[in-house]
Amino acid sequence: MGTVIMHNVVSVDGFIADDHDDVGPLHEWYFSGDTPIGAGGDQQDAYDHSSVGSAFKVSRASAQYVGPMWESIGTIVMGRRFFDLTNGWEGHQPAGDHVVVVSHRPKPEGWHPEASYHFVDGVTAAIDKAQELAGERVVAVSAGEVGGQVLAAGLVDEVAMDVVPVVFGSGRRYFGSIDGQVLLEDPHVVIQGDRVLHLRYRVRR
Repeated sequence: MGTVIMHNVVSVDGFIADDHDDVGPLHEWYFSGDTPIGAGGDQQDAYDHSSVGSAFKVSRASAQYVGPMWESIGTIVMGRRFFDLTNGWEGHQPAGDHVVVVSHRPKPEGWHPEASYHFVDGVTAAIDKAQELAGERVVAVSAGEVGGQVLAAGLVDEVAMDVVPVVFGSGRRYFGSIDGQVLLEDPHVVIQGDRVLHLRYRVRR
């Protein structure tokens, strides 16, 4: 099975959005560089989190990290709240071939039948389905409440954070409302881009 990586862009005080689900300046670095990348690390159009077709242009340092990471993803796991906010990127996820949505409700009737989106009740079943679909490729779990639940269940191998120099003060937490401690190893990836710091930690077993 492929590696399960919990990932998101995050403020320095640990928030992935404000209290109104606004990401503010968290994604500005995706569009302020000089190196265009797409969902597979190619120079092509991709989709941002508001589902508007747009070319990502990042710094060269960020492109050398983000491009291969996106290319390695086979399946994205997201929560229903995130799906509803983005309308599932209109069936065009930013990376990978499949999406698994953790939800007690089924896929909206008639919603993009061509898209490989699977609605699963519970985080353990979601990771099982995501790994089945991804094979040896990476399963990328969106941070937040669902990501925190997956981490607390011991199903996350690595934590990846793209840290942006902004303080939110309150909002949607990267680790959700996780209860208890989880130890991580020292970061094995530390890359400084323009207005973003890329960090990756293995979860201590």
